[in-house]
Amino acid sequence: MTSDKPDTADLLPIVMAPDPRLKAKTRLVTEADRETLRRVVPRMFATMYAAPGIGLAAPQVGLDLRLAVIDLQPDDKPAPITLINPKIEKVSEDHAIREEGCLSIPGQYANVTRPAGVTVSYEDMDGNRQVIEADGLLATCLQHEIDHLDGVLFVDHLSALKRNMILRKMVKEKRLKKSS
Repeated sequence: MTSDKPDTADLLPIVMAPDPRLKAKTRLVTEADRETLRRVVPRMFATMYAAPGIGLAAPQVGLDLRLAVIDLQPDDKPAPITLINPKIEKVSEDHAIREEGCLSIPGQYANVTRPAGVTVSYEDMDGNRQVIEADGLLATCLQHEIDHLDGVLFVDHLSALKRNMILRKMVKEKRLKKSS
């Protein structure tokens, strides 16, 4: 991926909460999906970069696939990771609190407690099995995106009160945009 501006025709529409597609568990990617992956992964990265964001899961663009893309751009250089059929293999006993947001819940942020470190297995674009051990922001991002694949949003980790406040605020903002 280059840092050039993506063609807006390449961008995918981002599904917004409370769309029920965001609450559905995705299906495993199979060999039959490989052509779809070749078409959609570059568009997912383009959409994520344009948003801008650091992670994007397939359900967020309306796809029922166990697929996510991440790029934290360390040192302001692209470092894209494509996660096909990712699975959290191990979590640390230590936990960390980090402020999270989501492209499907724009403008809303909250502190979420998650394991501080994770080990994740996944397939790359060539179908090779990979393992990544992460802590810090990458560990949080991996868990956040894998949650999407299981129908879980970051607000689901919050108290019912905080979650409802955020979702009500989103609905209100959406209504205001429609009326203007």
